[in-house]
Amino acid sequence: MAQENNEYREQRLVSMKALAELGFEPYGCKYDHDDLSKVRAGFEEGKTARVAGRLLMIRRMGKMNFCTMNDGTDKFQLIFKRDELSEAMFAAFKLLNLGDIIGAEGTLFTTQKGEKSLVVKEWTMLAKALEQPPEKFHGLADQEECYRRRYVDLMTNDESRNRFFTRSRLIQEIRKYLWDRGFVEVETPILQDQAGGAAAKPFISRFNALDKDCVMRIAPELYLKRLLVGGMNKVFELGKDFRNEGIDRTHNPEFTVCEIYEAYGDRTSMEDIMEGLLPHLCDTVIGKREIEYGENKTLINFNPPYRRVAYKDLVKELMGEDWFDLPFETQLEKAKAKGRETETNLELDGVNSELMLTHEVYDKLIERNIMQPTFVTRIPRQFVPLAKACKDDPSLVDVFEFVVAGRELCPGYTEQNDPIAQRAALEDQAGEDTEKIDEDFISALECGMPPTGGLGFGVDRLVMFLTGCDSIRDVVLFPQMKKA
Repeated sequence: MAQENNEYREQRLVSMKALAELGFEPYGCKYDHDDLSKVRAGFEEGKTARVAGRLLMIRRMGKMNFCTMNDGTDKFQLIFKRDELSEAMFAAFKLLNLGDIIGAEGTLFTTQKGEKSLVVKEWTMLAKALEQPPEKFHGLADQEECYRRRYVDLMTNDESRNRFFTRSRLIQEIRKYLWDRGFVEVETPILQDQAGGAAAKPFISRFNALDKDCVMRIAPELYLKRLLVGGMNKVFELGKDFRNEGIDRTHNPEFTVCEIYEAYGDRTSMEDIMEGLLPHLCDTVIGKREIEYGENKTLINFNPPYRRVAYKDLVKELMGEDWFDLPFETQLEKAKAKGRETETNLELDGVNSELMLTHEVYDKLIERNIMQPTFVTRIPRQFVPLAKACKDDPSLVDVFEFVVAGRELCPGYTEQNDPIAQRAALEDQAGEDTEKIDEDFISALECGMPPTGGLGFGVDRLVMFLTGCDSIRDVVLFPQMKKA
């Protein structure tokens, strides 16, 4: 790392000292300049330009030397001619290393090979890099090292850097889409007395000033619904949630979510939002609505309308129309056979009910094979205690799971606003741990919450889909890692 006493670092320290002796301070101050992308766009032969950036390539050829500069917006060639520079500036050029950051002013020029370049008249040192960059400055070869040392990954990998620029633009457009439709962005507590809004293990912390324990939120849902009670009819929050659980290709303990609630709406209102938001993001940021995703380059089509299909109908399509009429033992044997047939590891040893067996089949054999955007509706109520029951079947709730490329992107609900029914559902979920029930939330519902539609989606996972990445670590700047 940077503090190691290796030969490259020692050489750079010597160069830094020599630069200082020539009057070039190794770490400069503010430097007014134009982005290289603007210089290229407004290129005019003979025009003066002032630029700044990191040196990616240096070719020394005697009286005429060449560098490639990158400022994060573009790459550009700089030419250092002996007869265009002062003696000190030309001598100091020999002390530059890959990774150094400089400012340069000169005249725009097109080479015989047609490459737009800047003939440098004067330059200044802005930051001396003491660490040797990756081999040939082509980037880090070890993917895990990219995650641990994202700053090196970004400075050397245009694709990675552009992906995070895309992420930023996607978040900007999510906000704009909702703002333009009358939603108000709010902020609710991250440190909470008790975790609510989802079933997950929280991170535990403590308020020293208040002399009480607290948890980091696992979801903002219950606080956002309090705002609906208070008369804020269209709200959303875009921020961090924290779940002290596993890490895999689609899960990071610290993740970004967007939750949206609309008073006087329902599940279908939330479907309309997703069918409008996703094409909007594709059009304004990505530039296309068909996106290749994953190792198999599956083509995901985000053109609406999206398929709507009931949970039970999907199960029947795979397991047979009579599945829900079969005795449990027969269902179990059919599931085992289907698992062997598809070489899928169904975890059936701990399954002890038709409900859990069916959900294992759905999770492992059905959801993972849904590639195109699909609203899976009418989910068993036991899995969604904060949603309203379907009017025609109280064993189901009026929700959707929005599935893309074999993974759930977001759920959307017709929210439960009956405080008595809500208490019963939360008590059923809590079991003997009744202290986990948020009594203040129930009290808020008893003040009266309008009929409401709500949804929440993981921003990281959405960015994965829209940029064609199959690992969440590729779209999170600093993912959680084991100690090196």
